[in-house]
Amino acid sequence: MILSKVKLVGYRNFKNATIRLNKKSLIIGANDVGKTNLLWALRLLLDRGLSDYDIEPTDSDFYAFEETNEFSITVYFEEVDDDCVVSKLKGRISDDKKLVLSYQAYRDKASGSKTYKLFAGTSSKTLEEIEDRYYRKVLNLKYISSRRDFHNYINREKSYLFQLAKENRTEKETSDDDKLYAEIQTDLKAVDDKIPKLNFISSATSTINEELLKLSLHHTKQKIVFDASISNADKFIKNVSIASKSNEQSVLIGGDGRLNQIYLALWASRNELTEESLKEVTIFCIEEPEAHLHPHQQRKLADYLNQSLKGQVLLTSHSPQIASEFSPNSIVRLVNDKGATRAASNGCSKIIDEAFKDFGYRLSIIPAEAFFSDVVLLIEGPSEELFYKTLSKKLNIDLDRLNISILMVDGIGFSTFIQILNSLEIEWVLRTDNDIFKIPKKEEWRYAGIQRCIGFYREHFTKDDDTESILAEHEANLTGFPTNMPAEINKNSASIIIEDLASYNMYLSKTDLENDLFNTVLKEDIKKYFNDLDESEIIDAMQKRKASFMYAFLQDNKDSLAKLAEDPISEPLRSCKQIIDIIQNEAH
Repeated sequence: MILSKVKLVGYRNFKNATIRLNKKSLIIGANDVGKTNLLWALRLLLDRGLSDYDIEPTDSDFYAFEETNEFSITVYFEEVDDDCVVSKLKGRISDDKKLVLSYQAYRDKASGSKTYKLFAGTSSKTLEEIEDRYYRKVLNLKYISSRRDFHNYINREKSYLFQLAKENRTEKETSDDDKLYAEIQTDLKAVDDKIPKLNFISSATSTINEELLKLSLHHTKQKIVFDASISNADKFIKNVSIASKSNEQSVLIGGDGRLNQIYLALWASRNELTEESLKEVTIFCIEEPEAHLHPHQQRKLADYLNQSLKGQVLLTSHSPQIASEFSPNSIVRLVNDKGATRAASNGCSKIIDEAFKDFGYRLSIIPAEAFFSDVVLLIEGPSEELFYKTLSKKLNIDLDRLNISILMVDGIGFSTFIQILNSLEIEWVLRTDNDIFKIPKKEEWRYAGIQRCIGFYREHFTKDDDTESILAEHEANLTGFPTNMPAEINKNSASIIIEDLASYNMYLSKTDLENDLFNTVLKEDIKKYFNDLDESEIIDAMQKRKASFMYAFLQDNKDSLAKLAEDPISEPLRSCKQIIDIIQNEAH
């Protein structure tokens, strides 16, 4: 079975949100957007570690931005065919294997008193009140907070592992252990007897007893000793610590990253489910598993938790490395919409479908980083990436502070990225070359770059009357001209359409990055860089070297980029900045 959907109405920072989930789901979003609140909502219904007192509603549970005296948390399950759940919740599961549970809270406006009720049913329309969360024995949630007490948990789990291993021993192993245990007990007693005989311990003991005689005569028959107290084998074994072996030498594990790995490995091994012994259905919720870990280990940990935990897994994270292990279809991006939190595309979505296959098995780290952005600038290749990242610094557009990513689509194409960003409701700006291509099998040419952007408009934007009128009048002139040098009528139509596409944050170069850059105020700097070439040869040289030219040129001339502040080549970055300003104004 699977928890497929959560609906939150009037709860904390969720005014009215529907959030779809997958078997393995990653929940991302800005700080304070409500990731922990979402998990707490699930815990109120499903976490058997919470008492009846813990789930009592408080004033802070009611929606914060409008006066409300009710809130509800409703969870929807599908494919409910596990015997343990079916038998426990007879009559609550529909013929098509669906189950709905709901927590509904109420606040009396006059007295301020708060109450709650629990409901279960085959659908949201057939909910009936239930007395308590009796189902948690077979349907529950296990939760790891982002604030992990590594040492205490590891010590507790160590005892559990010892006890479990004891119970699983064979008769011969038990007999061998008993013999060895007796030997350890004898050895420890011998050590216990020898320690007080050490000169410095014996001397210290005498000093204490002499001073005590000066203070009181009531206990003259008692002597104070330093007792090693290790002769109790059970106590000695209980106090063993987890350590790392290096060249046969024990090294105490102190790094929080390694402790975090041990913590989660112990937790996962204890909570691992098998088909043969399934007596309950558990949803695993883990906050920020990446804590203190190296990027490669973050990816490995995400993969490990997904593979080791056979139940449904929900992770919250701020890590692009963790995100790279998830299909965009399994990412829930929480967004702030004028104070109210909701999920982009209502959570896990099939919007991306076949397009995602172009990415291969796993997203690269750069696209994964974009999932955490507020705006993404999509550009074609590495030379554009080098240029716009350097230009942003010289224009005082701090990409990291503003949460803007620049994403190269080389080898993939814009459309796949646009689909993903739209499904996660991440704003995007696009810059592409104004390509003119020959039409196959014809002696005709076309404005391929403009047609590319028109396709994006038709696929991803709501039809606009003004744009449709412009296209009806001018689109035909974008294709069918006899040479790669369009006539004035073609150029005029292209110019009008390019200007309109900019209103959708799609920007086309005049030709391409190299031509455009050479025809800016940086022309003399570029000519100086290519001082051994004629001016007519320079653009060809720039295009042949592309990224290597851009890297070398920017090393010596990056300060000159400030002169491009008002140039059209900077418009995509200015547009990104404007979008961020709008987002910030709406948030406040």
